[in-house]
Amino acid sequence: MFKQNDFETREALDIALADKVSEILQQAISLKGKASIAVSGGSTPKGFFKVLSHKDIDWKKVTITLADERWVDITSDASNTRLVHENLLQNKASVAKFFHLKQGEVLCDDTLADLNVAAHNALLPLDVLILGMGEDGHTASLFPCSAQIKQALDINNENALMVVQPTTAPHQRITFSFASLSQSKNVFLHLSGDSKKQVLEKALNGDDVFDMPIRKFLQTDNIDTQVYWAV
Repeated sequence: MFKQNDFETREALDIALADKVSEILQQAISLKGKASIAVSGGSTPKGFFKVLSHKDIDWKKVTITLADERWVDITSDASNTRLVHENLLQNKASVAKFFHLKQGEVLCDDTLADLNVAAHNALLPLDVLILGMGEDGHTASLFPCSAQIKQALDINNENALMVVQPTTAPHQRITFSFASLSQSKNVFLHLSGDSKKQVLEKALNGDDVFDMPIRKFLQTDNIDTQVYWAV
């Protein structure tokens, strides 16, 4: 299920989303002494990251991670880790913990197994999940073109993290599975621009989740996805 929240400007969206997320994170800290959030890459969340980084949260008790990451060096322009460090782990949020998905040079079975254990111990279930969406309807690195898509969308998948190799986008990826992301307590889909609104409408008007994986978050009854969109 979903609820759509439209804003006239991206700046207004960034402020509203940052207000909502900071409130959730602080409530989680008050309740259990810690909070976790997974964010997505791309250019869309930069403004949101910057606003959120100034919020008065007990950031030392917050763990930030990514919904997915390309297996590239942190110095690469393609690195979502770099994006988060340069835009979110700044200002008051500079003291937050960061859970690295990209660890080591090779994404081998042992590395993936270690990351899965650590994710279950330190992060899951996530208090906040911020998703993006590609023109093909992928979200995180749940790509419709990948050979791993059935496993990635399997609600019974016991792996929190998995390897994905898209055929329509560069770089090997590591991504949280739908099974792990679907357990998030608060799910947001952050979009901007007319083209993404058209993709959203297409996703809402069909039901093939393997064609457009974002449908799993928009159409699953027990997931309350909050769509935040601005021109």
